[in-house]
Amino acid sequence: MGGDQVPGATRALAVLRYLASQPRPVPASAITRALELPRSTTYHLLAALERERFVTRLPEERRYALGVAAFEIGSAYLRHAGLERLARPLLATLVEQAGETGHLGVLDGRETLYLLEHRSPVGDVLVTDVGVRLPAHLTASGRALLSWLPRAQLTALFPTSAALSRRTDRGPGSLAALRRLLTADRARGWAEEDGEVTDGFASVAAAAFDHAARPVAAFAVTFRDRRHDAASRRALASLVSAQAATLTSRLGGSAPGDAP
Repeated sequence: MGGDQVPGATRALAVLRYLASQPRPVPASAITRALELPRSTTYHLLAALERERFVTRLPEERRYALGVAAFEIGSAYLRHAGLERLARPLLATLVEQAGETGHLGVLDGRETLYLLEHRSPVGDVLVTDVGVRLPAHLTASGRALLSWLPRAQLTALFPTSAALSRRTDRGPGSLAALRRLLTADRARGWAEEDGEVTDGFASVAAAAFDHAARPVAAFAVTFRDRRHDAASRRALASLVSAQAATLTSRLGGSAPGDAP
């Protein structure tokens, strides 16, 4: 088929590809110049993409970034393209090393969706089974992924504190508290929750990244809180981080800050 039969669709995809290639949100004028589009066309495309959540508009900065829907489609692609197949042997190794139950989770909106679980010989009964969804801001897997999202994307997921549900009496109660947790998680490279999903249990998790250094999945181990002190938890986090790094390599990805 010769020629461009659906110019609107082609241009919309070009906008998304351009935004995906940028390290930070950009003004509409940059999109217009880069794609050689009429100014009015750029704004019509951005408005349509914003309505469908593929683009997020930052009114204070007058800039645009990829929206939640774009991230969800990227995550879905990885799930369908064999993410579980790549991760399954790594998860088995992690559980053997840690002696605790391990999981692989991805973000699905504001939730952590568990794709894989490998039970430890200890046999603790957990809520994190395959297909289970839990609030991402309460799980170690979810926070390991959320900590690497652009601020605009995080704001789109959690516009107000009303989005911060709780399962126990623990967990961030405000957006400021959530941001502090995520900042700390990002700085050390792994996340931890203690009693926020289930009383008496804790988890540590680390994210794996794609070719654009975006977080796509997280390995985690869950254990009874009394079994591991602070030093032991750091050791578990090192094991989790090592397997997450291996998954990143298998995905052809790179962690943020890695040299190309």
